[in-house]
Amino acid sequence: MVKLVDNYLEKAEEFKKAGIQIPSFDQEKISEHTVENPIWVHFGGGNLFRCFHAVVAQELLDKGEMSSGIIVAETWDDEVIDKIYHAYDNRFLSVTMKSDGTFDKKLIASVTDSLYFNATNIEAWAELTRTFENPSLQFATLSITEKGYSLHDSQGQLTNLVLSDTQASGKPKTNMGAITYLLYARYKAGKFPIAMVSTDNFSENGQKLQDAVLTIAKGWVENEIVEQDFYDYLVNPHKVSFPWSMIDRITPNPSEAVAKLLKADGFEDTEILHSAKRTNVAPFGNTEEVHYLVIEDSFPNGRPALEKAGVIMTDRETVNDADQMKVTACLNPLHTALAIFGSVLGYQSISSEVANPDLLALIKNLGYGEALPVVKDPKIIDPADFIEQLLTKRLPNKNIPDTPQRIASDTSQKIPVRYGVTIGHYIENPRFSVKELEFIPLVIAAWCRYLMGFNDELESFTPSPDPLLDELQAVVADVKIGQAEQNIHEILKPILSNHQIFPNEMYKTGLAEKVENYFTDMIASKGAIVATLQKALKEHGKEY
Repeated sequence: MVKLVDNYLEKAEEFKKAGIQIPSFDQEKISEHTVENPIWVHFGGGNLFRCFHAVVAQELLDKGEMSSGIIVAETWDDEVIDKIYHAYDNRFLSVTMKSDGTFDKKLIASVTDSLYFNATNIEAWAELTRTFENPSLQFATLSITEKGYSLHDSQGQLTNLVLSDTQASGKPKTNMGAITYLLYARYKAGKFPIAMVSTDNFSENGQKLQDAVLTIAKGWVENEIVEQDFYDYLVNPHKVSFPWSMIDRITPNPSEAVAKLLKADGFEDTEILHSAKRTNVAPFGNTEEVHYLVIEDSFPNGRPALEKAGVIMTDRETVNDADQMKVTACLNPLHTALAIFGSVLGYQSISSEVANPDLLALIKNLGYGEALPVVKDPKIIDPADFIEQLLTKRLPNKNIPDTPQRIASDTSQKIPVRYGVTIGHYIENPRFSVKELEFIPLVIAAWCRYLMGFNDELESFTPSPDPLLDELQAVVADVKIGQAEQNIHEILKPILSNHQIFPNEMYKTGLAEKVENYFTDMIASKGAIVATLQKALKEHGKEY
């Protein structure tokens, strides 16, 4: 049996017998160099980072294109750092699950330091501040999920915590406040340039990061906590850039089935951590073979040759086109539809969902029928081929143990982009009519039904975490299954008129009425969700 903490260079033959590819570099030497010459900091130590960003870094280290590793700053869960990173010398096993049933195993040692970055962690806070003061630091990447950037409540007002961060000179408590603090430290150290690269899975991610940082900084200037020159530093792209990116790799929570396979192959470290903050992470990560990372090439302090590890470096417009293709049309809306329907229909895996002909027809009509017609071709990836690959190879892959419950997390934050953008295209483009849309309102209706917390068999279930969950569930709390005399329009209006969730006017477009009608059908009786889906497919669906 081999362990992550074993000397992989000395025990290369044992790792080979276990079918594990090892790094060609000495992690200890890379770590020493990183202390003096940091290049790359990453915020968010979760599964996507471990199976994607860290693998990119490892390829560059193996090829001699980088001489420093990644410093990981986890902003949410201290247990991840203590029990997963530190416990295994910052190493982990990346397991690529292929659709043919085979899988590749790679020991990842590109992380050279890891810390829990929080105002309460004084030592780590000081360490990361010193890193940002180092002129050698070229860029920072982020994968902290959409809610990590949030500064506003559901009414569009700055939250009390954000207001506190903008008015006090101490250590900020929000993610965006803490990152702005680090940039201020870099500014004071010598106005050194840096690229701040959001790689989170939503549209115009770089813009959202920039807007959030500037909101904090503007508050500091107005409250005379920092000088105007710091704000000017942040808006100078030759000093601080906020490149846009598109990222795509399904990386579900670590699987018990994968753990058993690894142990059978001679790998010992397979215990999955289920933390108090509901993080699921392990000494290994399981992911799919297909992946894309497209980044706007704007790095004022230079960068490693990321393209030599498969990253597509291009201009902002192309990044945005690729991102719009995936996030608003060809993948994420389909994923969210499966997440919602899968949760209310009792599915435990995405692969089993797409084996259901009705659910497969639903996402085909969403993708090919409603989204693809308004998508701009990014040229670097063909949209129709992308959907075809998704439907035939990626989603049906039983070796990717992804669940609708995982994808259903934070749905209120995802809807504005995953469906709102396509709705906007139908409103703005005279060649199309928003009245043509049927399956987007069907999915939104299913989400409202999902918020009730009862599945199609009328059994209770726990909806996935969402920052607006309590607020939204209160809206539908009094809805009754099978009761005809209910004013569904008045009940759903607070949700469908919430511009934080639906940036387009749902009532003026007529989509709200469709949502209300579908929702009414879905609460008719036990089994009404399936019946409503089948009726919509029969009346409006097309064969693809």
